[in-house]
Amino acid sequence: MVRKKGSLILCGAFLFVAWNALLLLYLWGRPPIGRLGEGGGAEPGGKEEWGMGGGKGGRANLAGEVIRLAEEVEIQLETQKKLLKQIESHRAVWARQKDIGKRETEDAKEVKEKVVHQSSKPPLPLKDRVDDGDQSEVKQTQNPVHTVASDSKLEQQQDTEIKEETENNKVVTSTGSPEVVIPILVIACDRVTVKRSLDRLIQYRPSPELYPIIVSQDCGHAETARVIGSYGDQVTHISQPDLSDIRVRPEHRKFQGYYKIARHYRWALNQVFNTFSQSTVVIVEDDLEVAPDFFEYFRALYPILRSDPTLWCVSAWNDNGRDALVDPSKAELLHRTDFFPGLGWMLLKEMWNELEPKWPSAFWDDWMRQPEQRKDRSCIRPEISRTITFGRKGVSLGQFFDQYLRYIKLNTEFVPFTKQDLSYLLKEKYDEKFIKEVYSAPLVKIEDLQQGGSLKGPGPYMVQYSSRDSFKVFSRNLGVMDDLKSGVPRTGYRGVVSFLYRGRRVFLAPPEGWMQYDISWS
Repeated sequence: MVRKKGSLILCGAFLFVAWNALLLLYLWGRPPIGRLGEGGGAEPGGKEEWGMGGGKGGRANLAGEVIRLAEEVEIQLETQKKLLKQIESHRAVWARQKDIGKRETEDAKEVKEKVVHQSSKPPLPLKDRVDDGDQSEVKQTQNPVHTVASDSKLEQQQDTEIKEETENNKVVTSTGSPEVVIPILVIACDRVTVKRSLDRLIQYRPSPELYPIIVSQDCGHAETARVIGSYGDQVTHISQPDLSDIRVRPEHRKFQGYYKIARHYRWALNQVFNTFSQSTVVIVEDDLEVAPDFFEYFRALYPILRSDPTLWCVSAWNDNGRDALVDPSKAELLHRTDFFPGLGWMLLKEMWNELEPKWPSAFWDDWMRQPEQRKDRSCIRPEISRTITFGRKGVSLGQFFDQYLRYIKLNTEFVPFTKQDLSYLLKEKYDEKFIKEVYSAPLVKIEDLQQGGSLKGPGPYMVQYSSRDSFKVFSRNLGVMDDLKSGVPRTGYRGVVSFLYRGRRVFLAPPEGWMQYDISWS
């Protein structure tokens, strides 16, 4: 009985130990407590078992599990950081590629549109405002001015074409700058007759896109503003915001108008070059009427002006352009002149950047004729003017109008300048031929020209002057303008004034070997 009880006790102890061993093996074989299952949630019992398993083993397992999970989280965070960096870098690359593709598409589209000259494109109104200290409303032309000439690729292409064409002193203007935008800036104030100017500009304009018209109005004259506004989207109407009087010296009060004009020019040119981002401009005033080939003239001469650093403007005006003083059979003839003509003239942005910081407070045109501004540079002018003025009344009180300006001949024959080789206007070519032609011409007296009996043929002939007084006497007798600005005679080149007298070409010239102008001859 005792042996039997002992066997039962041994058997029970064995079962107890076996059961506990199995239980221990079961517990050891369980997955870690609180681990995220495949379904994404925590396993049941996590709260109690994370709660507080008693004993050192439980605390050690818990601490190890926490460390393991922290390490896994850190590894996952590093992986996600790397993925985010890769995504960010790829996104930047994609954005650049998309931007490049968009620009190339727009460039190709713009080039194609310009090449085919789609002048029938419907107008795009500009509803923005120009902010230059004060705000003034802008009405846009058919194509927004500031968006046409901002394409650096097109400018690069044009510069390359011009460079290739001017090699060997030859410029073929028919292909020199077919795409450059040449805006026309009309300076207006209180003349309702600006309608005459705008009517001709719009009538002869071959393309609204290539020749946008910007009318800048000073004075705040309501009736003139209504006339300009009546053209709608055919022009851009901007208004000078500062209409205040300008403080001047007492002796200059009568010149207040000249001060306002200079202020207006500065503001308007800044609008064209800085607000509208144009590379060039042709400036006309509200009392000028243009010729049928006005646009053709400036289109052809743009590459000449761009390529020759000895030029600083192209003008449509001939100061001695009266009917009797020009050759009607040579509408295509062009000249260089050291005298700044104005009255319809082309200016480059680079030149404006030079002039604007020192722009004068008044008398801007005479200031342009000073040697400090001219710097021995010349302008191109036509034999027959491409503009005439009909504005007798103005701040100049009709100076020269009745005696000279009203008789200027306006060209009526369309000359295809863009089809011609105008490289003869480049300085080296021009000077060589010009000096030879002037000083090889027979030297004659004024009496010989006036009587004409002893002269045979159409000339040219030369009349020589040696002083300021002799120049003025000869000029008056021959019917050309006798005034000088900073020593430079009107239309003069190297001191020589070229014109027709009774059907003969005449050069009113200084002695051979002329070097420079004498500014005391003013």
